Parts: sequence; C-alpha cells; structure tokens
Amino acid sequence: MRRRLLLACVWILSAGLIQAQEPASDQVRWKAEAARITIVRDDWGIAHVHGKSDADAVFGMIYAQCEDDFNRVETNYLTSLGRTAEAEGEGAIWQDLRHRLFVDPADLRRDYAASPAWLKRLMNAWADGINFYLAQHPETKPKVLTRFEPWMALSFTEGSIGGDIEQVDVKKLRAFYDSHTPTTASLNQVDQPLTDPDQPEPGGSNGFAIAPANTVAHHALLLINPHTSFFFRSELQMTSDEGLNAYGAVTWGQFFIYQGFNERAGWMHTSSNVDAVDEYLEKVIHDGEKLTYAYGGKTRPFTSRSITLQYKTPQGMASRTVQAMYTLHGPVIRQDGDRWVTIQIMNTPVPALEQSYRRTKAHNYAEYKKTMELRANSSNNTIFADADGDIAFWQGNFIPNRNPRFDYTKPVDGSDPATNWQGLMTVDQVPHLLNPKSGYLFNVNDSPWNGAGASSLRKADYPAYVEQGIESARGLHAMRVLAPDGNPRRDFTPDSLMHEAFDSYLPWFAKTVPVLTTAFDTLPADAPLKSRLAEPIALLRAWDDRWAADSVATSVAVYWGTEIMKTAGRPAREAMVPSEDWVATRVPADTLLAALATATDKLAADFGAWRTPWGNINRFQRIDGEIVQPFNDNGASIPVPFTSSQWGSLASFGARQYPGTKRWYGTSGNSFVAVVEFGDKVRARGVTAGGESGHPASKHFDDEAERYASGNLRDIYFSPEQLAAHTERTYHPGE
Repeated sequence: MRRRLLLACVWILSAGLIQAQEPASDQVRWKAEAARITIVRDDWGIAHVHGKSDADAVFGMIYAQCEDDFNRVETNYLTSLGRTAEAEGEGAIWQDLRHRLFVDPADLRRDYAASPAWLKRLMNAWADGINFYLAQHPETKPKVLTRFEPWMALSFTEGSIGGDIEQVDVKKLRAFYDSHTPTTASLNQVDQPLTDPDQPEPGGSNGFAIAPANTVAHHALLLINPHTSFFFRSELQMTSDEGLNAYGAVTWGQFFIYQGFNERAGWMHTSSNVDAVDEYLEKVIHDGEKLTYAYGGKTRPFTSRSITLQYKTPQGMASRTVQAMYTLHGPVIRQDGDRWVTIQIMNTPVPALEQSYRRTKAHNYAEYKKTMELRANSSNNTIFADADGDIAFWQGNFIPNRNPRFDYTKPVDGSDPATNWQGLMTVDQVPHLLNPKSGYLFNVNDSPWNGAGASSLRKADYPAYVEQGIESARGLHAMRVLAPDGNPRRDFTPDSLMHEAFDSYLPWFAKTVPVLTTAFDTLPADAPLKSRLAEPIALLRAWDDRWAADSVATSVAVYWGTEIMKTAGRPAREAMVPSEDWVATRVPADTLLAALATATDKLAADFGAWRTPWGNINRFQRIDGEIVQPFNDNGASIPVPFTSSQWGSLASFGARQYPGTKRWYGTSGNSFVAVVEFGDKVRARGVTAGGESGHPASKHFDDEAERYASGNLRDIYFSPEQLAAHTERTYHPGE
C-alpha cells in the first residue's frame, strides 16, 4: 500500500510539474473545453465523443486518439511536417526534404491566419486536445513534438495512406540534392535506374453502393472497405450540438472522419488512377554563376529556398541546409539527362481541410456535391449513398485540364507554355454517376468503365488523363458478385453484402490455372515433371478457385502465383496488361510448370510437406504496438483464410515471410470494414484489424482479431440507444 501511495504521489507531482510548464491561460482554457466534452468508450474500446460545439468534439476526438495511440498521431505529423529525421536520424532527411519542398511552416502559418473563423476554431481545438493530453499524461514521451500548434493541422489534410508527395522518388531526389549546389557540372550526372519489388502488394480499397431497388428492404447500402497498412486508422464517432454526428475511420492525428457515415449519408474513398500530378522537363541554361530555364522562347530565373533539415545524432541534434530549386511548375525533384525535372501537384491545404471536414456533415447528395466543389481531393474516387436512396460515384475531384495533344503519363516539355495546366475540371465535368439504372456502382481502384454494369461511364467521353489504370482481378470479382451473369442482383441485405465482401473466389487463378493444367497435359508421358507434378496438378484441377483456411490447393496456387509473378509481374505492369492475362497468354508452358515445381519444393522446405493447409501459412499476429512490428513463428497467431488482393480476393490480406519466419504474416489489406444500411435510421456493422488500442496491455489491443479473420462484423453502436447497452466507461478528457 505504501508503495502504491508513493507512486501515486510521484505521478501527481510529475503531472503538476508538466502542467506548471504550460501557461496558466492554456490550463484554464483546456480544462474549460474538457468540461464540455463527454467520451463514452463502448465494449470494444471505441470512443464516442460528444461536445457542445464541433470544436469541442474535435478536442475530444483527438484526445481519445492520443489515449489510444499517441505514437501514431505524432509519427504522422513528423512525416507531414518533414521532421522524421529529428526522431530517426540522418537517414530520414531525404524523406523530410520531399515533404519540405511543398510544406513550408511559414506558409502554413499564413494559411492558418487567413482561414475561415470556423475552421480556425477547429484547428485551435485540435491543438488544444493534443496538448491537454500531453499535459495530463507525463508518462507519454513524445519523440519530437512536445507541443502542437494549430497551423500544423494544415500539413496533413487528406486521409489517404499515400499522398501525391509520395510520387517523388526519394533516391532520385537525394541524387540531385545530396552532394552539390546545382551548377552546369551537375548537368552531366546520369540518372541510375532504380529497381522495384518484383511483386508489390496492390494497394487501394473496395467501395460498393447498392440502390434501394436492388435491396430486399429497399434501403441504400454502402460497403466501406479500405485496404491500408494495418492500424493506420482509428475508429470512432464524433457528435456535437451543432449537428455533427459522424462515425468511421480516422487517419491517426486528423480531426475528421475520412471514410464513414452520418445519420443520413455515407462516403467511401478508393485510391484513384486519375492523373492529378505532372512532371516537366526543364531546359537549364548556365550564364556565368546564374542559372535560368527556358520558357516560352525566353529564359526565367530559378527561384530557390533554403530548407534546413534537423536530424538526430548520438551527440545531439545536427542540421543540414539544402537549397531547393523551383520553376513556375514546382520544385526540382531529379535530373533526366541534361534536363531537370520539376513536379506540379495540388497544394491547397485550406480548401483540402475544409472539404475533408465539411463532407462529414453532408446529409444528402446535393450537400455532398457542394463539398466536392472545393475540388481539393486529389487522390481519391468517392462512392456515396444516402437515406434518400441516392447512390453516386465520382472519379477523382481535383483534375487539371490539359492540352490533349501531350502525353502526360511522361514528363512534358516545361519550356512550352501549352503543356501548362489550364484550370481544373468542374465537378460536373469530372466522370460522375448518379443513380445508375443498374442499381449499383463500385470501385476497387480499377477503371470506372465497368463500375455500374451496362450503366457504366464510357471511356470515349473523357480525356485519357482521368484514368491511368487497367481492369484488375478484383474488378472482375466485384462484377461477378454484384451482377452474376451480367444481370444486377436485386436481393441484397446487409448480411448478404457483408458475405460478398468476404466472397472467397479468386479470379486470377480461375484464368491461369487452366492454362497451367493444359501445359501439364501436353507433357510427354516420360517427361520428368509428369510424375513429379501429377499430384499438385490433380489438386489444382479439382479446386474451385476459392480460398479457405483448410485448403491445400490455396497454398499451392498462391506459392505458384508468387513464383510466376517474379518474372511476369513487371512486364505485365509495363505493358499495362492484367497480370492474369499476361500469364495465361504470354508465359511459356515450361516456365509455368517449372514455377509449380519450385513452388511445391518451397512449400515442402518451409513446412515439411507441400500438402500444407493455407491457414497454417497465412497468419495474423500482433505482438506489440510498434509501427513496424516484429514477427515470430513461436508467438501466438491466428489463421487468415483470405489472400492478397493480387489474386482478386475482395477481402485483402497482404502477407509474406519475414526474416526468421516460415509463416506469412499480414501487414496490410483489410483494415476497417463496414456495411451500412440507410433506412428509417442507420444500421451498421463493422470490424477493425486487431483492435482499437495500440497498447498491448489493453484488452482492446487484439480483441477484434478473430472477427477480423472470419469476416464476422460486429454491431456498430451508432445511436445513443444502442450505445447505452454497451458502455464500458464514460468520462471527460483529463479524468
């Protein structure tokens, strides 16, 4: 008892010391804000936050996020502010530079000062909520950001896992800026080609909207199924007396529901193949010590900005200053032969943050479309459904108008003014569908040309740059579940939509395995592989092309597909041909068979026999709360039946072996899944990968893992009546 009292006294004194370091006015303000906020934790640990004002709700929801995983909140802002090297060391300065080329704290402070008053209030409350959390939790040790400022919210305004900035190649950026101040001598440097993985895990998400005419209850349905790295988002609800009532997935550290729903409408974002980013080849002219570039038959001077990057060392903090170079198109990001390459991206943080927040309060199609008119969402498609029965799709939102005679998939001539952006496409010009006759629409990061069956958008009606992708195996799968035999399914219920979200069919293998078995059939009877592969071929021939935890055929197929994609993946991508078509039509028979022999040998080497059920291989494991997790075959893990979306699985689980493991452990794919019905009131079910808390000691660290793996979505407690029967704790921030 004495020891407990002593520890309690130490904690109180420590808390008092930290609070004493904050201005008294801050403490008074924070406590007054906290008193206006109620946080209810349900029996899954999910926070339901209510405030008198929207700003109060923002204060409470960011406080709750910090309680669940402050590390991820801070890490996201170290990234977005270009300050990761201050926590991780010199190796991260080039990643930081990439962000700092576009994110200047001085500019963001000016943007904050010029922001609408309502948005300023939200940013103020956001910073207050985080700072109050830190003041109340001295045991939480920030890596770098010991105090958050309101303007910092403008550095991270869009909740996608990979923003436009990430299209800048860090290695090439470093090659340009690392060891020289740009001069004529640097023009002779040669870009070295960079290798990429043979088989990158597909990113993206699934979004389905079903019209009332296609449902049993005649209510619109929405599937929300983002595919991200695990634990990338928090799940919560935020409400206020000013009309806010939004539930869904929040990217750690942001103050808006990124993918979710309110009492009347829901929205799902999928990563878009719209070309919203362009590169320009700039002709550099050296005149003594002066550098200029060619433009419109004349020359213009480069502008420059000194960017000082701080980084951690064993001796303390050090810094390095880079002189960043800019043209009218944007910053220089690499060199290509004798030209420098600049990049132009959307960089409008205030409208972007406005749009991200305002859409959470849109209650119908007209109100949601109004938020789209800000045109500040550059990397997403949107799938929408509401209680009025409207369903809608937008292919992108921020889309520059361009001269169609240029190929913007490659860097264009920066000296020709005709290559410049010519304003933005209007919301009505953007590829858009409202209430298609088919009664459904979907997007799974593929083209929109099949997204509503016979009612789909037509490619010929739009410029090429609105879609840069190809049909994926997941797209084929979505068409199959929404419109079997080409006819729209009219009997959807929330339960059946949930079932289809975890449908086990794998279209990639349905197309490629028959080619493999045909190759086997053509082997001479005395060929060495004839007897060696007879059993695996017989197994695959009888397989129904569906994943299952107890399926040996799934193991053999995935090992074989992984092996064949080592050589087929890159040429298929470069040729813009679906990989399953490439394998089925362009890979020689002997290569297909040799890959199967290698696959079965690897299975036997890894697990003692090639006849190994898929669930023994494909596992979910959450050992600690670190962002980069360790994996261990001796640690507890559970089987996951679904596969990578590479093979057309709608439910995605991106897994592989790690150093020291034979089993495959997932780190990406299904992260948050929700099925929402908009009737007389909202009814929803959902699941989050692992659990809501980032703290291993919490019972909510992995309490959803079994449901996640089985696709058994839990009830979402959206209404106060639902929540009342499932309340674990009610408190004010700071209690």
